[in-house]
Formats: sequence, structure tokens, C-alpha cells
Amino acid sequence: MSIDFYSQISRNKKMTYFLFLAFFILIGFLAYVFSSILEFVFGIGFIFIFSIFGFLTIVFAVVAYYSSDKIVVAASGAKEATVEQFKQLHNIVEELCLASGLPKPKIFFINDSAINAFATGRDPQHAVVCVTIGCLSRLNREQLQGVLAHELTHIKNYDVRTMTVATVLVGIAVMLSDFLLRMFLFGSFRSGNSKNSGGIEIALIVLALVLAILTPIIAKLISLSISRKREFSADAGAAEITRNPEGLASALELISKDTEVLEAANKATAHLYIADPLKNTKGLWLKSLFNTHPPIKERISVLRGQKVQI
Repeated sequence: MSIDFYSQISRNKKMTYFLFLAFFILIGFLAYVFSSILEFVFGIGFIFIFSIFGFLTIVFAVVAYYSSDKIVVAASGAKEATVEQFKQLHNIVEELCLASGLPKPKIFFINDSAINAFATGRDPQHAVVCVTIGCLSRLNREQLQGVLAHELTHIKNYDVRTMTVATVLVGIAVMLSDFLLRMFLFGSFRSGNSKNSGGIEIALIVLALVLAILTPIIAKLISLSISRKREFSADAGAAEITRNPEGLASALELISKDTEVLEAANKATAHLYIADPLKNTKGLWLKSLFNTHPPIKERISVLRGQKVQI
């Protein structure tokens, strides 16, 4: 499979801007609805509330961009991997960085026996690579090289910026929609304002329910709009860096056989990992629309040169 890495980097940078725009529109719509309802039910000024939402959205977006790596690392319960404790890990990362022309990222580990890894950060100069103890104890050196090279390719391609920012912004959208729902379920019925009761108030509560259900789905679909081919391109990049596609292919085989769920992962961070840490590999067709990764068997087949429809 031919991969144009420079085009991939350009696409991922553009995708970051698209995600920011899409989330600003989505959150702006929530702010508009929320402000309109507050004005109608409680008489609070629309412009005042909308301005507050706008300000908070900008603040959240800036925090997401500059601190997303720290947020993801903290949410994953990861700890920094010191050179004294993980000498081989640091040596492999340094070798791969020399081969790929990347600066050495910060290295973290998760104390879990599941086999997995992820990369995060806004650019190669502010990147993090994190592996589980399962990766270090259950993979041989060639397999570990393949996994780490895959994550370094995500950094090189700026996949990590898009995926990490999407993680934080999805959380913001979900939080706002949930707050809107709770406000009506526990607030508007107790307002005691008879002129605002009846059919209009019920309609507003229904609208809040619909938004609370649809907003997280829309937000998730936006974050998953990043093509699943990013995983194939990262696999191809790993093979190019290591000159050994079998290393990553055999590592993916072991990962596919590993049934252990990574306890530190959640639905918001699952798409960052090299393979689905929640093990949601089977299910209904509708559920497959929300898969964060392409099937591992397809990835292995591509790495081993077999013809697979992607």
C-alpha cells in the first residue's frame, strides 16, 4: 500500500482546523439553545448567557490545544518512565527517533498487563508516547519496536494533534449537553412561573432531551471522521522506520489474542491506542459505525503484503 506521508500530514493539519470549526458550531448551537431557554424560562438575559458560553468555549479550546497531552496522560493514570527503570524502552525510542528524524518524546507507562500503547500531544516537539507494562513484558524487542514505531508515525503525521484535541472537545460537548438536560429535569419544573408552564415548557424539555441524546453522538461522529486509514498509514510508517513489517504484524497478532480490557482506558480515549483497549471488536452493524480502529486482521494482512480491500 503506497502512503504519501507529506499529504497525510497536510490532511491531518487541515482536519484539526475542521474539528475546531465543527465543535465551535456544535457548541455554539448548544449555547444558543441554552441561552434562549434560560431567557424564556428564567428571564436571564440572552446576550449575557451566550457571551459566557462563548468565552468558556474559547477557554476550553485553548486548554484542549495546549494541555491535551497532560489531560490524556492524567486520565489514563500514566506515570513517567525513567531511564533508570526502563532503559531498554528509552534505547528503542531513541533509535527509532534517529531513524525517523523526530525529537524524542516524553515516555510514560501504564501499570496494566494488557498489551497496548498510545501517543498524544499537539506536535512532535510536545509529544508523549505511553506503553503498558503488558507491552514491555509480553512483547519481544522487534515487536515492541513495531508498536513504538507505529506511535511515532502518529506523531510524525500529526495524527496525535487531531485525535487528542478531538478527545477533549468531545468531552466538552457531552458535558454541555448533559448540563442542559439536568437543568430542565431538576430546574425548570420548579420555577413556579405559570406563564411559562404548559405545552411550551414541555416542548423545551423534549428539545433538551433530544439535544442531550444527539449531541454526544454527533460529537463522536465528528471525532471519528478522521479516516480509519490513519491506522494503516501509521502501520506503513512503522514498517518503513523499522524495515521490519513482521515485527508490528506479530505484535498485532498478540494484541488480537489478548482479551484483557485496559482498565485505564475509556470511550473518550479509546481511539488514541494502537488497538481498541475496550475490546469492542464484535457487535451489531450499527455499533461498528462507531469503531475506533479498523479490524486487526486487515492491518496484519496489509503489513504482510496480502491483498485486502481497505
